[in-house]
Amino acid sequence: MATNSVRALSPSRSMAPMSREERRVIFASSLGTVFEWYDFYLYGALAPIIAKQFFSGLDAGAAFIFALLAFAAGFIVRPFGALVFGRLGDMIGRKYTFLVTILLMGLSTFIVGVLPSYASVGVAAPVMLIALRLLQGLALGGEYGGAATYVAEHAPHGKRGAYTSWIQTTATLGLFLSLVVILGARTAMGEEVFADWGWRVPFLLSIVLLAVSVWIRLSMNESPAFKKIKEEGRSSKAPLSESFGRWKNLKIVILALVGLTAGQAVVWYTGQFYALFFLTQALRVDAQTANILIAVSLLLGTPFFLFFGWLSDRIGRKPIIMAGCLVAALTYFPLFKALTVAANPALAQAQSAVPITVTVDPARCSFQGSPIAREVDFRSDCDLAKRTLAQGAVNYAVEKGPAGTAATVKVGDKTIAAPTATLAPGGHAFDAPSKARVEAFKKELTDAVRAAGYPAKADPERINKPLVVGILTLLVIYVTMVYGPIAAALVELFPTRIRYTSMSLPYHIGNGWFGGLLPTTAFAIVAQTGNIYNGLWYPIVVAGATFVIGMLFIRETKDRDIYAAD
Repeated sequence: MATNSVRALSPSRSMAPMSREERRVIFASSLGTVFEWYDFYLYGALAPIIAKQFFSGLDAGAAFIFALLAFAAGFIVRPFGALVFGRLGDMIGRKYTFLVTILLMGLSTFIVGVLPSYASVGVAAPVMLIALRLLQGLALGGEYGGAATYVAEHAPHGKRGAYTSWIQTTATLGLFLSLVVILGARTAMGEEVFADWGWRVPFLLSIVLLAVSVWIRLSMNESPAFKKIKEEGRSSKAPLSESFGRWKNLKIVILALVGLTAGQAVVWYTGQFYALFFLTQALRVDAQTANILIAVSLLLGTPFFLFFGWLSDRIGRKPIIMAGCLVAALTYFPLFKALTVAANPALAQAQSAVPITVTVDPARCSFQGSPIAREVDFRSDCDLAKRTLAQGAVNYAVEKGPAGTAATVKVGDKTIAAPTATLAPGGHAFDAPSKARVEAFKKELTDAVRAAGYPAKADPERINKPLVVGILTLLVIYVTMVYGPIAAALVELFPTRIRYTSMSLPYHIGNGWFGGLLPTTAFAIVAQTGNIYNGLWYPIVVAGATFVIGMLFIRETKDRDIYAAD
């Protein structure tokens, strides 16, 4: 291993071909991380089914938002996993730390596959599910920093972008693998069986992937850079206080978050996860078709991770990441509107020809994006009007009426008055007269919406699949621009002795909080405003802010010596 350490540490290695040891390091780190991301993304891809299995005590709209919130719970705890495992990685080594993370991740995922549903054990089901999501998030919080650091510290000078870009492909490949397994199970079992119990199969299969990943990681050697400073007695004894207790380093951590990873995260999640949810929830494309379209776009776009990683070794990390944030912020609205035209042309035509307007007194309206609301919590005329349209994925505009104005919905030249509702004794359901009024209103409004040309679901025969794939692939290319060089950029910002800890925290706050909360936040915005495109304001604002801050305060890192301890 000493020979390999010298080879990795020497700048002269930058012109030599990749050694067998370096290929082995990249393969082992990347393959293990693919499996870990596969585990994590199964939940996201199956969110609509999980909403029905574990949150069926809520109405359909709230159940989906709550399922996304449970998905986000795993992201929320990722920074804490970064602190715990980052500290261990800087103290005892990279190899053993992310061996622990994959064990924790894999076992948590397998157990999801055997959890009882809400129908079986009631509220205990979502509680157990969220607990497992938290464990997965903690594990993933320690995984990425370890893998990226490990590969970068094996890479020769001048090739860190190219080498670490293989790690960057793993999140997309993990998502791709999860979609392929889900599609295979869906096709083999049929949609009804898959929605009933077959959705558990992809989770149960993760135990096989876990065994392969553990075997691979047991065969790996320690990072040469960490081994060098460990042998010299210069490793950190208190990486947390060194990373965050000293302003010199804390300032870099903060800048790495707001000037790099926050924008990278929202572009990543918009281009891959939000695009999938937008297809299925807003555009009403059936789940199997949407998964296939996303999978094809991922297959086409993934090689660009390697291209932009390689390019960042030539022109720098900063210009590529900043360009990705800027072009995403400028083009999301036209791209998602074009996606509507391509995936559900009847919906796009209806939106243009027959706009729908809700006139309300704002004082009579509740927050529509609440993740804990029940159907009976929306009793005012405003709430019932908005809720009915939102559950039908109908785009509408809101007009403010005078105080005391009863809510009305205008569909073309037809105006429909919304009712109010009162609760039956016990507060768990509408009373009989209210229930009849609400059902009559929903039927009248739904009939009017359908008569105006708004489809209940996308017509598979009218989906312009080449154009949809083209738009989705472009969104993935944006992802590759911001994500391909990010590992090298973060590794190069921090010294070896505290690198694992320092780079993991901004990465996981950015991707865990800014990115992981994107689907929940975006759909809550859509539910509240009624405009299916308004959720895009969240990634646009964050990506725009990262572009401005990054351009002003982030320095280029590609030529830095990452093997210095301090």
